[in-house]
Amino acid sequence: MAKSDDKQFIIPFVGLKQGRHEFQFDITDTFFETFEYSIIQQGDVHIDFTLDKKDTMMVGEFQLKGHVKAPCDRCNDPIEVPIEGDFRLVYKFGNEEEEDETLVVVFPEEFEINIKASLLEFMSVLLPSRSVHDEGDCNQEMLDYLNEYVVNPMDEDDDNLDEYDEADAEHQDLEDEDYDENEEGEEEDDDQPDDTPVDPRWAALKNLKKD
Repeated sequence: MAKSDDKQFIIPFVGLKQGRHEFQFDITDTFFETFEYSIIQQGDVHIDFTLDKKDTMMVGEFQLKGHVKAPCDRCNDPIEVPIEGDFRLVYKFGNEEEEDETLVVVFPEEFEINIKASLLEFMSVLLPSRSVHDEGDCNQEMLDYLNEYVVNPMDEDDDNLDEYDEADAEHQDLEDEDYDENEEGEEEDDDQPDDTPVDPRWAALKNLKKD
């Protein structure tokens, strides 16, 4: 497996003067091969990186433009996706970690920063939420294989939802009927004599009153 030149992404800031410093990178397929679990498999991306060094921090500005290959969400074959975007990271000199994702703490013993992992993260963020081939360009053999083992194939989803809605509506009607019958039963019970046993002492008092 080919390896990318990681050294180019390591920037020794100790020897840099205060002010803005510009760097350029051209990322190719070998860059992604070094990441075992990268969703991006291949790519050709140009990056302009500017590092502004100050007294207590450094500000990194990233501009990315190019295209990458990621799995199609329909057939899982690679699909080429254009990406373009700008990002900003603040490298703060300090002794404690920060929870802010846009803030990177640089400890006193460190003298360089490695931006490689950040570049992969930025490219992954730029991917659309769903990437699919144009109609007819997907791997049909893979689609047939997936449909064979998927419990609810994509083309049956709508039918299943319709059947579920009809069954749910019918169940709701039955519940409404039971509720109405219970309401009527309660109203009728209100008109019937109360069969609750009466204390015999109260019955005796009623008899005395009648006399």
